[in-house]
Amino acid sequence: MDRAGDQQVGKREKRRKRPVGDVRARRFVRALPALMIVGGVLFDAVTRPEFTAIPLYAAAPLIAAPFFSLAGTVCAGAAALLAVVGLRAYSGTLFEVVPSIELLTVLTVSVLAVVINGVVRRSNEQLASARVIAETAMRAVLPTPAERIGGLHVAARYEAAQADEFVGGDLYSVTDTPQGVRLVVGDVRGKGLEAVETVAVVIGAFREAAEGEETLEGVAQRLERALARESSRRGGLDAVEGFITAVLVEIPPGAARARIVNRGHPEPLLLHTDGALEVLGPSLPALPLGMDLGAWPDRADEWDLPAGATLLLYTDGLSEARNAGGVFYDPAERLRGRIFPGPEELLSALTDDVRLHTGGESTDDMALLAVGRPAEGQSDRRRTVKIVGLGDGGG
Repeated sequence: MDRAGDQQVGKREKRRKRPVGDVRARRFVRALPALMIVGGVLFDAVTRPEFTAIPLYAAAPLIAAPFFSLAGTVCAGAAALLAVVGLRAYSGTLFEVVPSIELLTVLTVSVLAVVINGVVRRSNEQLASARVIAETAMRAVLPTPAERIGGLHVAARYEAAQADEFVGGDLYSVTDTPQGVRLVVGDVRGKGLEAVETVAVVIGAFREAAEGEETLEGVAQRLERALARESSRRGGLDAVEGFITAVLVEIPPGAARARIVNRGHPEPLLLHTDGALEVLGPSLPALPLGMDLGAWPDRADEWDLPAGATLLLYTDGLSEARNAGGVFYDPAERLRGRIFPGPEELLSALTDDVRLHTGGESTDDMALLAVGRPAEGQSDRRRTVKIVGLGDGGG
């Protein structure tokens, strides 16, 4: 597996990590069938014959059905049956009417549990297939960029709000053009397949416009026209529901500067080699794309991009992430004064730090794109560094 593949696997594994309480609950549920059988045996051993623990024996295979494999469910049912047979044989009542009915009850419930297990397994297989399709579609729309584009170091992350979810409305793209490296990070209002469809429209329009337009302002206007066509095709998107916040960046070849057009998006951050941080706010605030409120005169601002500096673009899933006390995550405050070897290390530290801040309970997807202008002698190969923020209390 290549390095990009390793990074994707690592990100998926992090998403799948569950809170400690959930892990303990799952372990308890998996131990519950055995506990039910043992409890039933103890109950029958210490009570008079007219009292029975059959409900406990019958519950064991039913609890196992949705959580265990087929073999595990069969074993739970067999163990419950053997427990009943053993106890009734020991007491000499195995062939009496009531014990026979009890055995028939446990046997029937065990067979039903096996059927339920089969239904659950088929449903899980269908869900797994749907997840693979969703992940593949999302990767096709948002492929992992190359580590180095146009002489710049590049890293990108997409963090879903929920574990194993891959469909969302955040987007990013990087392309090398005759005018320089051009980037976009955006956030489509809304969720689900409609949001993904809009993401595909914006990404396609950006890749085409980035190659053909002479100016970054021209790229923004092309995106507006693409969204207008999409609105007409859908029969008119609501001006409130259909907008997209976006920030577009152009870094000319060999230039130590960046041009930025911000359309209602969170302000990019520029991290310097000495730990200094700049918030790159627009000189003229602008409406998001797709608002359909008339022509908007885009204006690109220019910023210095010195050697060794890293430009961070992100969606509001980062800046609006809240902890248990309702405090928003402030990326500028968290990153100011900290130094990172490169974009990949920055994003690794940032995603782990925001996870600490929220306790792993995010409510919105998060797209991150970091671009670094390498300093003289800086290695092209990335390396892993310790997570930022572990000793800070998570915000």
